[in-house]
Amino acid sequence: MSLEGRGAVVTGGGRGIGRAVARSLAENGARVVVCARSEDEIESVAEELRAEGFDVHAVCCDVADEDSVGAMATEATAWLGTVDVLVNNAGIAISNPVKRIPLAEWNRIISVNATGTFLCTRAFIEGMIDRGWGRVINIASVAGFRGSPYIAAYTASKHAQVGFTRALAAEVREVHVRIDHPRHNRLPVEWDDLGLGADQRLDLPEQCPGVALDSNDLGHADESIGPFGNRRDARRHFHDVRARPCQHCGQVSHARRVDQPMCAAGQQH
Repeated sequence: MSLEGRGAVVTGGGRGIGRAVARSLAENGARVVVCARSEDEIESVAEELRAEGFDVHAVCCDVADEDSVGAMATEATAWLGTVDVLVNNAGIAISNPVKRIPLAEWNRIISVNATGTFLCTRAFIEGMIDRGWGRVINIASVAGFRGSPYIAAYTASKHAQVGFTRALAAEVREVHVRIDHPRHNRLPVEWDDLGLGADQRLDLPEQCPGVALDSNDLGHADESIGPFGNRRDARRHFHDVRARPCQHCGQVSHARRVDQPMCAAGQQH
């Protein structure tokens, strides 16, 4: 499926998943706007892809801020002409037991991961409906389908995102606007916000060329399942994140592979 002549917006486009998505869209013929709060990161992505001959533009945006999203939508539409593909990838995750989650932290995670998905979708969905063609891809997580300790705010935000995706898919089902989660179970993720040191990362690849989106992902919709084909697949592929005392010092790392005997400071014993 060629995306030649299509305009695409990728939030959280400065690194990791968003960077890979932007490249994949551009390689499939789309003109791309990459968005994030960090101007340096998105400009780096845009310059890298422009150097390879792709049409890519960077726009600063805080997806949790309504005015910022509105300004981004105006600039993206002016540059692209039409926004036919939206990838809601911007997200944050912080690890904390519920009793220690500050309200500001809870609100920020919900506002970026859930409200941000809503604000960006609302900004572009009307044009997609009017044109009778559009794709909205919300980068969710297995945390949107199950619960794990110490990431309650993140889990709540991803459940909200999955519910929003399903409701929107039902709403626009008849107008050829498709809403989906990508079906990939190995994604490049920045885990530093979860308190994971370099030796404590989950078993995820540093680089995933083509992992984020190929043209086939834009050719169908499935609002009933998430990034895995079914719950059995999710259980098989998901590396559980839970508390487990270090075998030597007794300290607990609240976000790491359960089979790794690390203390909370990331020291290898």
